[in-house]
Amino acid sequence: MLTLKQIDYALAVAKNLHFKKAADECFISPSTLSNAITELETQLGVKIFERSNKKVIVTNIGQEILHKAKNIKLEVRNIHELAQHNSGGHSHSLSIGIIPTISPYFLPIVLPKLQKEFSNLKLKLEEGQSRTLINRVKEGDLDMAILALPYDVQDLCSFKFWEEDFFWVSHRLNGNAGKSEIRASELQHSELMLLEDGHCLKDHILDACNISSSSQYSLKASSLNTLIQLVKGEMGSTLVPKMALKELVGNTKDLSVSHLNEPGPHREIALVIRPNYAGMKSVEMLLDFFKKSLKEFNKN
Repeated sequence: MLTLKQIDYALAVAKNLHFKKAADECFISPSTLSNAITELETQLGVKIFERSNKKVIVTNIGQEILHKAKNIKLEVRNIHELAQHNSGGHSHSLSIGIIPTISPYFLPIVLPKLQKEFSNLKLKLEEGQSRTLINRVKEGDLDMAILALPYDVQDLCSFKFWEEDFFWVSHRLNGNAGKSEIRASELQHSELMLLEDGHCLKDHILDACNISSSSQYSLKASSLNTLIQLVKGEMGSTLVPKMALKELVGNTKDLSVSHLNEPGPHREIALVIRPNYAGMKSVEMLLDFFKKSLKEFNKN
């Protein structure tokens, strides 16, 4: 009889294409995992994996089986979610992914109040880039994700709850420093520093400024904090979303902040879920809470 545990093990092997890594992910020994996969293949009468000392390959029939196995795993998860959100109890858990250009600035705004108002809500938070989080939501590894739009969320559902503009941050000695508003045409592209490829914030900035992705920049970094430190060192200038201004810039006297005077909003923030997600009550609760918290933050 096919079991859910066997499905989990097989999906882990397919994900890692490595038995040792899959075993570590499942918190079992490689021999236990190997025996479970062998038993599964014997029960089904087909080979799901071709394996040697060097690599693991998913067979053609294995790909079909694993595709159906993923759907089974999602449906089982949906059953648990449906029961959890309709059991009448007040305690339940949510796993939420969030991108790194939102999490350090958004979480301090909402987490303290969220934990106070919904003390029985158990949150599991995971940071990652948009593409990774979308895949994890689709596969059922996460309940939902918080992303910045526009971005291709594929067949997932998105619910926007915030929008904001970008602000140009420069050293006070920069020739354009001190302006309350600045146009993209005034920015020196050769001095502009952006995040490295893979961060959707970079694409949003390029779109807002109508800058070609092939343009050359003085430097690319992996975090906004790094970019701000480089601006302080007079290495160039950068653009950051409004939500991050207080945390990144504060009252630093060496830095100048100017609103990017281009059609906006420059990015929108949304909660992304699977189309058949059973916990819509939690989604509605979070959306309402996030909107209220950010509006209050925006007034300060």
